Amino acid sequence: MSRSSSQERRQTPGISRRWVLSAAAGVALTAACSAPGSSSSGAGAKSAAGRTVSAAAPKGPVTLNFYVETGFPLPVKLAEEFQKQYPNVKIKIRQDQFAVITQNAPRVMASSDAPDLIRIPTIVASVKDGLLADLDGYARAYGWDTYSTGLIDQMRVSEKGVRGSGPLYALGIGYNVTGIFYNKNLAARIGMKNPPGTVAELESLLARAKKAGVQPIVQFNDIGGINFPFQALLNQYEDPKKIADWVFDKPGADLDTPATVKAADKIASWGAKGYFTPDANALTYTDMMSRFEKGGGLFMFNGDWESQNLAKSMGKNVGFFLAPPASAGGRPVAMSAPATYAIPTKSKNVATVAFFLNWVHTNSRARKIIVDVTGSSPGGPTDLALPAVPGGSVVAQTLQATNTLAKKGVAVDFTANATAGIYANTIKPELQKLITGRETGAGFAKKLQADYEKELSQ
Repeated sequence: MSRSSSQERRQTPGISRRWVLSAAAGVALTAACSAPGSSSSGAGAKSAAGRTVSAAAPKGPVTLNFYVETGFPLPVKLAEEFQKQYPNVKIKIRQDQFAVITQNAPRVMASSDAPDLIRIPTIVASVKDGLLADLDGYARAYGWDTYSTGLIDQMRVSEKGVRGSGPLYALGIGYNVTGIFYNKNLAARIGMKNPPGTVAELESLLARAKKAGVQPIVQFNDIGGINFPFQALLNQYEDPKKIADWVFDKPGADLDTPATVKAADKIASWGAKGYFTPDANALTYTDMMSRFEKGGGLFMFNGDWESQNLAKSMGKNVGFFLAPPASAGGRPVAMSAPATYAIPTKSKNVATVAFFLNWVHTNSRARKIIVDVTGSSPGGPTDLALPAVPGGSVVAQTLQATNTLAKKGVAVDFTANATAGIYANTIKPELQKLITGRETGAGFAKKLQADYEKELSQ
């Protein structure tokens, strides 16, 4: 999200909404390449339904209807550029608040005037209801199935309604990575010369900041934003595949484990030591951003969607690094989340929208728009060069972090995405109790698993 004005961003505290509801990768990001020219070859491929699909540019006049999120300008800017390059295509855009889209999506997609492309956070229920087009044929025609698997498999749904395998039903526009932003001036004040290499080194910096009178972490938690640092720790202690299985609702998945207890106990201790602000449970996302930008804290756990905003507000005084591993030299593990878009089954222009989605991932101008607006990776073929950004900037650092994760690490989904109610009903209140000493790590892990199983049984 670009901060062309503070008002635009303030209209969308949905950065946290996007975190809570978006689908993300749950398996290792595997470097896999496809030929840059393959997207315009015009080759055909069979879809799962058996029909032949085309990877050719749209011909003749076409009108597309997009249903997207208010205050998130990326799809609007991409649509504007696409229409310049393909003047035979007209794109009409309807915008709603993210919560409204989430609530209305099933009804809108089932209507006689269903949109051609919709921003949709979760896809399993819509797949079960037959509301989303099967994109497997287009994935083969365009080579999407050769992209990094961790960014594609998340949008596959099996016949049993489990994400991670089966036909492809959506695609991302902009691929986010989460980590830790830091204030360079405050880092210098406490003697931090390089990002920490382990969790223990991170904790040492937190202690040094507290001793020096520097607020160690500024983190919103009015709606459970401390799940960012909690899962950053969980990712280092637990097998990422176990986390992925749990988020994808795989039968038998269990996170009432020693690793979850350890991560939760660590968060509780950070709360007791004053590493979070005293008002963390009342702190909103917008206020967190404002405080961090004004030097109100050393660290902030967040995603690369803020890198362009922070570059504008803080200049060279902000840096970014992936959450450090538990042991030195360990592989990086991070939450990684695209904004997912799907084509409703009732769309009359599936082929044209598929062409648009491929264009978003492969066209040099489209890829630059994604980076310029959001600071996030454009995804697509891993052999395509990333758009140029100022060297040493925080945007360059977040893009490099995405590359590092793709080549050496593991991307995992957000635990908040596991079930419809797990975030609001369990994660949020339990984290609020955890940092104020009213819950233990063991109690947190037990409650998390019990509520998860209860939801899945309903």
